Amino acid sequence: MFKNKYLHILWLLALSAGASAQAYPSKVIRMVVPFAPGGNTDIIARFIAPKMGEDLGQQIIIDNRGGASSTIGTDIASKAPPDGYTLLMVSTAHVINPAVIKKLPYDSIKDFAAVALVADVPNALVIHPSVPARTLKELIALAKSRPGEMTYATPGRGTSTHLATEMMASRSGLKLVHVPYKGVGPATVDLVAGHVHMQFSGMPSAIQFVRDGRLRMVAQSGARRSPAAPEVPIMAEAGMPDFVVSSGFGMLAPANTPRPIVDRVNAAVRKSLAHPDVNKDLSSQGADPVGNSPDAYEQYNRTEVARWFKVARDARVAAE
Repeated sequence: MFKNKYLHILWLLALSAGASAQAYPSKVIRMVVPFAPGGNTDIIARFIAPKMGEDLGQQIIIDNRGGASSTIGTDIASKAPPDGYTLLMVSTAHVINPAVIKKLPYDSIKDFAAVALVADVPNALVIHPSVPARTLKELIALAKSRPGEMTYATPGRGTSTHLATEMMASRSGLKLVHVPYKGVGPATVDLVAGHVHMQFSGMPSAIQFVRDGRLRMVAQSGARRSPAAPEVPIMAEAGMPDFVVSSGFGMLAPANTPRPIVDRVNAAVRKSLAHPDVNKDLSSQGADPVGNSPDAYEQYNRTEVARWFKVARDARVAAE
């Protein structure tokens, strides 16, 4: 009898979880983007949110909470109720921050439920057209001739683009001036205006400026040439072997969000990425759609945290 009662309780719990998943969502969903509008994370979130909303039957509102290398918005999301009504869209900053920030207000792994890796995006090395260089070798030679004079923009200290530039500088013996901004958008605006000389930037935030002739792309840092810029060599082809820095953009929920809800959101992400318009929009901007499972994305995050600790050490960027 005890066994039958135990099985009955398990059955009721399973039924309850199923009913909960079926009832979700019953109201508007907030997707926190921990960066200013106009950056890569914001662009990708706005590409997928409408189709996700259609599949879920509820509107998804983008809530930009930029600042402090994405930690402000991420902290807000980590403390939200684990009910599926707060989602978080993150960039590689999420897995880099443990290596470059001594006291994070959250744990990048334990305080979140992984939903899906949405897209992988190579970085592009772009310069203002006034810079007299058209190749990576020419840019390095120019920077060497002007030590401590040439500036580079980043969306903040410790971001993947900051570490990428420091890696390039370290390997090439360059002395560059770091100009950090509060997000990719403001950094790119100042680069386009000519206030800084160069920037490693995720392809989506740079590609249209390159196509319009307002920026010049001298190299890209993916493992292979992006279809969005097939004429531009990767760093290895341009003279810097084993230089691969791309950014993973993914979706998280607060820790302890019920797995049926996580799976429901994951299905909506995958369906959105499979839509021809969304897939085309992402690919045209240099973003490679992924859409893996929650378990695969959690393992990806664990691996990336370990990898970026090594990259930060090699680039001599200490935690602060």
